[in-house]
Amino acid sequence: MPKKNAREIKEKSSQTLIEESLESIQNWEPHVRAFLEVFEDSARAQAKKADANKEQGKLHGLPVAIKDLILTTEGHTTAASKILETFESPYDATVIKRLKAAGAIIVGKTNLDEFAMGSSNEYSAFGPVKNPWDMSRVAGGSSGGSAVAVATGEAWAALGTDTGGSVRLPASFCNVVGLKPTYGRNSRFGVIAYASSFDQVGIFSRTVKDNALLLEILAGQDEYDATTAREPVGDYTGACQKGVKGLTIGLPKEFFGKDVEPEIAETVSGAVKQLEKLGARLQEVSLPLMHAAVPTYYLLVKAEASSNLARFDALRYGKLPVQAKNLLEHYLESRGKYFGSEVKRAILMGTYTLSAGYVDAWYKQASRVRTLIRREFESLFEQVDVIAGPVSPEGVFPLGSKADDPLKMYLADLLADPASVAGLPALSVPAGFSNSLPVGMQLIAPHFREDLLFQAAYAYEQSQDWWQKVPEIPRTE
Repeated sequence: MPKKNAREIKEKSSQTLIEESLESIQNWEPHVRAFLEVFEDSARAQAKKADANKEQGKLHGLPVAIKDLILTTEGHTTAASKILETFESPYDATVIKRLKAAGAIIVGKTNLDEFAMGSSNEYSAFGPVKNPWDMSRVAGGSSGGSAVAVATGEAWAALGTDTGGSVRLPASFCNVVGLKPTYGRNSRFGVIAYASSFDQVGIFSRTVKDNALLLEILAGQDEYDATTAREPVGDYTGACQKGVKGLTIGLPKEFFGKDVEPEIAETVSGAVKQLEKLGARLQEVSLPLMHAAVPTYYLLVKAEASSNLARFDALRYGKLPVQAKNLLEHYLESRGKYFGSEVKRAILMGTYTLSAGYVDAWYKQASRVRTLIRREFESLFEQVDVIAGPVSPEGVFPLGSKADDPLKMYLADLLADPASVAGLPALSVPAGFSNSLPVGMQLIAPHFREDLLFQAAYAYEQSQDWWQKVPEIPRTE
């Protein structure tokens, strides 16, 4: 069944859309585990109210899924961690308020790597998300649940967060559109922090234009988040109509080098050639510092994570039973018992990086390299409008193949980390299949030029039919 855009979907009543969403959830969830919590009763009640309401917002009655790292007054917000299993938020995040103001209906909270730490969605305390194209494969992380919810039709769209590829990687692996906006484009108020100078709320959708519409609604300055930019919100849906004639697209040779599987490089090269046929000009470029992006990224994010995670002690958030004689024992028991392995690893790595005697050698040095990487991109964008390449150096990998090898897992972000380190907007758009599994093309633009991403991605999307392919519900014997 071909995917439909927002206008085609909105021809149906909200109640019909919600029932279709809930039916898809019922059919798919036993196989993929994309959701941690589904809000059936509240979704139905909101849909009934929406159909009776004559004033309709841009997202009137559309079902949207939310990564369980973003605060909602509905249900719980667990960050896929045992330490927050019982936590209920007293308020909505700013992005949730904006969704609701536009008429969207929250159908549930999606699964993720615990506290957004992972590239495969295998580090969830409540079980891994499985790829709907092949149940033996990962969905990508950390926002795998949100990507799967959109790929399977369980939701019209979904929100995730992208720190170092956590929207783009699962979007690529699941054949949907995934956007990481410029740092500061979307509010982080009400989003549980992993690494505060990297995190951005991202968007999953079935089409490029739907993604653009959602960004128009979510973007903009927020009085509750001092890191949001004053930069005006663009006409992103309008940008979709401009075509690519006159655009210069840079192809970093490092994005197609020896570290990238030949099949992936070939698939994305075919997508880039299609952009050339549509009128874009291709230019080979280089990002010499790309090799430094992964170590720079992980040094900085683990340091920030160790500080951000200090607040979680089973006392202030999500009170949990702990047998302890004193406060120190309580901390050791609660954090030792309720944190998963990757979270503990982040705390240890980050604390070490920030410790006396090492902060200058590691953290401050990584901060300097981050600035150099950002300047390298700025110099490159004086020559080209958009950069194109694969999202991941490899195809969709099997469940369990990297879960016990953190270094291999970190290298899955090899091509996604550079844009994150530089704070740039980046988007994954379906670009084909390799070995019957989806492959995404990554587009990167200058700061606050999401319009260029949508301009190039929409032109490519409309020139082929990869985006229309959807997975089939597995047969049960």
